[in-house]
Amino acid sequence: MTDFEKVRDYLIELEYTIVHENPEEELFVVENEEAGINNLIIDCEEDILVIEQLIMELPENKGDVYKELLIKNREIVHGAFALDEHGEKLIFRDTLQLENLDLNELLGTLNSLELLLSEFGSRLIEISKLK
Repeated sequence: MTDFEKVRDYLIELEYTIVHENPEEELFVVENEEAGINNLIIDCEEDILVIEQLIMELPENKGDVYKELLIKNREIVHGAFALDEHGEKLIFRDTLQLENLDLNELLGTLNSLELLLSEFGSRLIEISKLK
């Protein structure tokens, strides 16, 4: 069984909906509406599993927002906030080793994202409305 197939099986077992999959790129786009997760990208990159969720576009005045997000990063159990290459989009990102990946590790990352969205979601909505 390939890493891609193993990850697909885990996603199905965890009852995530696979919206899109690309076997050539070893990439999935998944969602779990109950958890508030949409268009989560899961990418098998050689020996690393990259998990990324676009959270939002950042407001123009980012100074205090950056500080608040970095403080919140300390509380995130698995994964962290990151910025895109232009510093304009906030992303949740985690990486896991594919070689010994198990269901519990993937579940830990997905639960961490779900917890982050449930506990900090209201504040993220407020931040997204800043100008």
